[in-house]
Amino acid sequence: MNKIVANAKEAIQGIEDGMTLMLGGFGLCGIPENCISAMVEANISGLTCISNNAGVDDFGLGLLLQKKQIKKMISSYVGENDEFERQMLSGELEVDLIPQGSLAERCRAAGAGIPAFFTPAGYGTEVAEGKEVREFNGKPHILEHAFEADFAIVKAWKGDRFGNLIYKGTARNFNPVMAMAGKITIAEVEEIVEPGELDPNFIHTEGVFVQRIFQGVNYEKRIEQRTVRTKS
Repeated sequence: MNKIVANAKEAIQGIEDGMTLMLGGFGLCGIPENCISAMVEANISGLTCISNNAGVDDFGLGLLLQKKQIKKMISSYVGENDEFERQMLSGELEVDLIPQGSLAERCRAAGAGIPAFFTPAGYGTEVAEGKEVREFNGKPHILEHAFEADFAIVKAWKGDRFGNLIYKGTARNFNPVMAMAGKITIAEVEEIVEPGELDPNFIHTEGVFVQRIFQGVNYEKRIEQRTVRTKS
């Protein structure tokens, strides 16, 4: 039951060129910083990454983009990443832009064992091209399939050696649904505590969904756009 590994380098063992990964986070909030850095150092390439966006140019998934380690991004937002935009427009990077709600639901469906679902989001746009359409209550819906990911990599606030996780604030974002959806789920956390220290009523991801966990180091926790109130 002890799922603790020593560090990010050990946690990403088994991630190989050409695999599909889910990576938690929203912008720069709640991203698995340590695992991303470890994959950069390991020079794993040809990756398909499922993530809300791709960080910024010099941080988060932007680091993998800089080294051309990502073959395809499945996202809902290009964000503040100029390199992401450049590679997408030049055709160097394959990009599948998905409505944010559909992205989240395709992750959740994978974790819940639901192979596909119908949604009105994207009907009448490029998103619907080539997809089955059915009408429900007089409204057209398109068929979306659950994602299939070799690994899900998430970031949590606290966890125990059984893999139970608690996320903090908005860092919860995509992490819980992705943690349920990977064939193998890696969790990096800010603090590992003893089993029983986490209140069961406040656990967001149960340990049954997590295969590897480690305590991360040197978190930067950057802010994409800092807005502060001016002094009156």
